[in-house]
Amino acid sequence: MIEIIEAGPFNTVQDLGRPGYRDIGVSASGAMDPLAVRIGNILVGNDDGAAAIEVQTFPFKLRFEARVAFAVTGADGHPVLDGRELLPWCTHVAETGQILELRQPPTLARAYVVVGGGLDVPVLMGSRSTALRGGFGGNSGRPLVDGDRIEIGTHSDALPLPASGIAVVEPTVALRDVFPAPVDGVLPIRAIAAGEHELFASDGEAFWNQAWRISSRSDRTGYRLSGEPIKPTATIEMRSHGVVPGVIQVPPGGEPIIQMSDANTAGGYPKIAGVIECDLWRLGQARIGSRLRFIRSTHAEARAVEQTAARYIEDVRQTSQMIKRALKAMT
Repeated sequence: MIEIIEAGPFNTVQDLGRPGYRDIGVSASGAMDPLAVRIGNILVGNDDGAAAIEVQTFPFKLRFEARVAFAVTGADGHPVLDGRELLPWCTHVAETGQILELRQPPTLARAYVVVGGGLDVPVLMGSRSTALRGGFGGNSGRPLVDGDRIEIGTHSDALPLPASGIAVVEPTVALRDVFPAPVDGVLPIRAIAAGEHELFASDGEAFWNQAWRISSRSDRTGYRLSGEPIKPTATIEMRSHGVVPGVIQVPPGGEPIIQMSDANTAGGYPKIAGVIECDLWRLGQARIGSRLRFIRSTHAEARAVEQTAARYIEDVRQTSQMIKRALKAMT
């Protein structure tokens, strides 16, 4: 069991989401940075999709009411356990009564608290994720508030952790060859031209050539971008059609919207491009007010990035298991 001591708005329970229900109007939800959730779960010995806490408003505090292994991933700041700074992206063991505090990360947007056994909230449509707009899933379908108490599930990995924990090189460092750092403060995000791109003619090039800013009207449903508006060559009326996370639509005002984890299931705005799936976690870590530029990509490049990220995840999994098995053999 854990108890929430201090939580700002919009901190929620999330896993890897509930795909497969968009045809009945249910968005997938899930973590804005699913890579951080996967790595955290591997580190503490959970299944990849175990539920964690997504923290996007800081400071955040919780109390452990039982001895448990945990890791804090996603953020680039140092978590604090009873006043002692800890490494992020590393396993630790909390004793009963200890308090974990997360402060505002220096540059990134979201942190994930992953506990051994995962958070034991009810499974709904195959997921424990909170669907804020629908008011279901997660912890009673709402953000966490002070005083919430959440059960911890059964641990599936019986292998012991080293006393010093297991740390990983975080993705922004380990995968910097495929996820390049921001240039002059502008985050490069790969995207593929979508069905209505040709409708924008020269404004289509302006879409790729300018730096967009993530506006304050952004949330888990969509990132609204501000910049020089782009317009189609003629006003069009489109039937509402299905959309998924990563789709970039252009409403009549000309400033694009990127669908995110709580993406609408349908929409009628023209689609100019789609962010490749492997770059979505980087958007999930981009703060309000930060700038990004779209880099024209291909399906082949998207597949190559996906394979590189998958190799990183598998390397973390195998190394973690190897260390634990060696430790068990020594005892």
